[in-house]
Amino acid sequence: MRLAWIVFLKELRDALRDRRTLLIVVLSSVAVGPVILVALSVLVAGIEQRAEAREVYAVGLDHAPTLRNYLERQTYVIKAAPEDYERQLVSRQFGEPVLVIPADFEADLLRGVAPLVELVSSSANTRAQGSLGRLTRLLQGFGQEQAMLRLALRGVAPALVQPVRMEERDLADPRARASQLTVMLPFFVLMAVLYGALHAALDTTAGERERGSLEPLLMNPASRMALVLGKWGAVASVGMLIAVLSCFSFLPAQWLLRSETLAAMFQFGLREAGLFLALLLPLAAMLAAVLMAVAIRCRSFKEAQANSTVVILAISLLPLVTVFNQEGEKPWHLWVPALAQITLMGRVLKGELIAWADLLAPLGVAALGTTLCVVFVARHLRGAAVR
Repeated sequence: MRLAWIVFLKELRDALRDRRTLLIVVLSSVAVGPVILVALSVLVAGIEQRAEAREVYAVGLDHAPTLRNYLERQTYVIKAAPEDYERQLVSRQFGEPVLVIPADFEADLLRGVAPLVELVSSSANTRAQGSLGRLTRLLQGFGQEQAMLRLALRGVAPALVQPVRMEERDLADPRARASQLTVMLPFFVLMAVLYGALHAALDTTAGERERGSLEPLLMNPASRMALVLGKWGAVASVGMLIAVLSCFSFLPAQWLLRSETLAAMFQFGLREAGLFLALLLPLAAMLAAVLMAVAIRCRSFKEAQANSTVVILAISLLPLVTVFNQEGEKPWHLWVPALAQITLMGRVLKGELIAWADLLAPLGVAALGTTLCVVFVARHLRGAAVR
């Protein structure tokens, strides 16, 4: 272990010596939390601002004074739609649905005929789609009011046509609702840890072999396992540093939130950061060993970069299981690296309790994977230098 500690310090100094690459990796990992949260808060704030504006864009509303009266009584401001609103909706230059009123609206309403009203929008325009439900509910309210007035004129109690009252009850916790917006945060943290360990893992194996510095290192009176443990410790430390910086960057990032709703629902404190680290640190150690095992068999740094894309692709695709799976979590999710971390970090963001038994599976898999990869690198280290 003394020799492994010496190698660890040497490799750590080498990793820190490349200050430009290290600075880029560290800054990107620190910025990932604030950037994502600020982008989400800007999105939510924009939606809230449009909801508070209470504006209705219409064409031909002069033909429907009854509908105009209803909208104004609901404290909505009526605005004229642009002349080329269809083109602007398609091109997403205009972000509000348009209410189109026919010329015979009021006449049909007086004769008891349901007038045809168009709601013009574009399903590819997310801003317009967000306001479409609000406008639809307004028109439904207008229809219900007209129906109740007609029944009252005929002496029929409006309650007769509504024998059942419906009330929605949402069982989701506020933090669970917020996690629907922040569901991608664990993925970006996971990828930051992966890319943080990538350069150090490739440089300490394939990079040293390409520079010719691996052979002199093997001539030292130290066992291969001591050399590998030192190298792996340095790479894992870099990955763990990225994990720590990424997790704790969410704490000050909450001060930058522009949406009061998101700020109230998204609660990320020291407890959440600690749970994130408990999941990410063992994974960072395993990823360091896996990347070293991939790179030790390569003859150049460039070849190691090409082969490591398989690991990057696998780690980036596994969390998508939680996106496409609409049936909830499965027990086997906790036994798959990266997928287990994404699943449990999602629980943390939802405010759910995590039992110690849930942590044993991902921690055990990470320990086993790290051990196997470190042994593999130790066996191939000498051959990688002379082959």
